[in-house]
Amino acid sequence: MAAKWRELADKLAEQIKRGDYPPGKRLPHIRELVDAGEGSKATVHAAYKALEAEGLVTSSRGHGTVVRQQVPLKRLGIARYDKAKWRDGDEVAFIADRVASGRSYRRNEQTQTVSLVEAPAEVAAAHGLPVGAPVYARARLVKEGEQPTHTLTSYYRPEHVEGTRLVDPTPGPAGRGGGFRVLYDAGYEIDHMKEQIFARTPSADEARLLQLPAGEAVVELHRTTYTEDGTVIEFAIGVHAASRFAWEYDFKVPDSAGDGGKP
Repeated sequence: MAAKWRELADKLAEQIKRGDYPPGKRLPHIRELVDAGEGSKATVHAAYKALEAEGLVTSSRGHGTVVRQQVPLKRLGIARYDKAKWRDGDEVAFIADRVASGRSYRRNEQTQTVSLVEAPAEVAAAHGLPVGAPVYARARLVKEGEQPTHTLTSYYRPEHVEGTRLVDPTPGPAGRGGGFRVLYDAGYEIDHMKEQIFARTPSADEARLLQLPAGEAVVELHRTTYTEDGTVIEFAIGVHAASRFAWEYDFKVPDSAGDGGKP
């Protein structure tokens, strides 16, 4: 026979999956379930911790135990960088993900800090700079409602961004079209990108910042953005909660043989 806390956790999990507690809904306070005869305080607490470990809820001081969004956001591949979205429109890359996922976005769901820092080794290597050279770091925390989804820190050479909105810490994207539009207006048009992704265990600070349940991994993204002549105009490092994104790629398959063997 399953332990009492496990029976309660399974019961609540079924109610969550059935929609009795939709995403964003707070579960009853522990005392409410105790008074309803669901078990002792320790039993209810253990059941809530099990639901958190299974990724169904998040718990935080001041917000209680809240049901997580179960349908992950689409994290688009090439399509999220379509120039028509940011050069000719006002859509930022991560907002393109929201649109593709049928989800909304509010300006206060992105905050950022901007600072002039000494380039760490991987940033310096990407930009072709010596380690410790000054670079601007634009660090963002992005949320969906109250739920953090990812962080993204973009590193820029000072000569590319000084005097632009990319060094303005005002919350939200860097104006119409976001950072890529700012670079375009400054004379740096994006031509191609390289992205590298890998999964890892989060640090304690990352787990706290992204409000990760115990045992959840993160997906780290390294993005290098180039102009046509090969100049690196942005190197970015993102840390994404693994369960909050479904990474989606749709691309034309190369046929180098049919192209005369050209790469």
